[in-house]
Amino acid sequence: METIIFAANQRDKVMKKMVCPQCKIAAMYVKNAAGERRLVYVTSEGEVVPKKEDESLVGFNLEEVFCLGCSWHGSPKRLVKY
Repeated sequence: METIIFAANQRDKVMKKMVCPQCKIAAMYVKNAAGERRLVYVTSEGEVVPKKEDESLVGFNLEEVFCLGCSWHGSPKRLVKY
């Protein structure tokens, strides 16, 4: 179990994340049709990836991300480099 956690932490350190244009944090979430939320990051290549590697984004709308730090939401393409 510790190895998996370490690997996830290593991925987070290596991956360059895009940040909210308003409050400059990287923590985002996406929603599905049922309103369920999944925590995500957006890579510098514009790819929406789940915070937890073992979670799937199938069925979630990846065209709109919501910031966990403020009220901003919109296209992942509108995020900025940190």
